Amino acid sequence: MNFLFLFTVSSATIFLAALCFCIFFDQAVLIRRETIYRLPSAKKKIALTFDDGPSPVWTPMILDELKKCGIQATFFMTGYHVSLYPEVAQRVAREGHEIENHGYAHNVVLYYRMEEIEQEIRYTEHLIRQITGQTTRYFRPPKAWLGPRTKRKIKEMGYDVVLWSLNSKDWVTFDARHITRFIMRRVKSGDILLFHDSGGVFKSEGGDRAQTVATIPLLAKEMRNQGFEFVTINQLIEEALHA
Repeated sequence: MNFLFLFTVSSATIFLAALCFCIFFDQAVLIRRETIYRLPSAKKKIALTFDDGPSPVWTPMILDELKKCGIQATFFMTGYHVSLYPEVAQRVAREGHEIENHGYAHNVVLYYRMEEIEQEIRYTEHLIRQITGQTTRYFRPPKAWLGPRTKRKIKEMGYDVVLWSLNSKDWVTFDARHITRFIMRRVKSGDILLFHDSGGVFKSEGGDRAQTVATIPLLAKEMRNQGFEFVTINQLIEEALHA
């Protein structure tokens, strides 16, 4: 009986901790200082971004939906997945989407030594350039965990850290209609939206991104009905710089 009670309490504690993480920390509000997470835009433009790919299963399906909807997006790719699935990464580039840097193996870089963070980013940069022809200029840290010293190091390397202002939370596999309603109630001009084309709750590969795929046409329709335009991260930044 005591064991069952302890197990129940432990499970409830884990659930509450995960819930708090989803609601508060996973919006990255604690580390937004000196990062790009939202940009002023007078023209109702937003950036759609995808993390953790490419995936041989989900990325092609996402690309199909983006093409149908006429949307250009930004993919923050891990170097490991780029090396495993080069044809998928090449298709992303070929279809005009922006590819940016998400580190090599989706490791949390909070406690990296400075030489390790440079190696992680530079090697991923090399792989992406070699395989897709694109040169990365923005870095998104896995799980958004990043300290002030690491931010300075990344800036010295010529990168800007890009987070997000609105998290779809598709990694916990909510229904596509729920995701769309959640975003439409909160979206503002200049927002950066976070989605994933690989991974799940506890890992960066595999997972079930079916609801992510299904969200794209629903979101595109609702956004355009409200006068929003989808752009890449670089386009959003360029407009803010010249505003």
